[in-house]
Amino acid sequence: MVLATDQKKQIIEKYKLHEGDTGSPEVQIAILTERI
Repeated sequence: MVLATDQKKQIIEKYKLHEGDTGSPEVQIAILTERI
């Protein structure tokens, strides 16, 4: 299942560590977990 762009943005906003953060482990795990 592919996440919609707005879903992905919401996840990033919730788990980011700093402004512009899209690659931290926390963000990546949250995105992968949502996809599962």
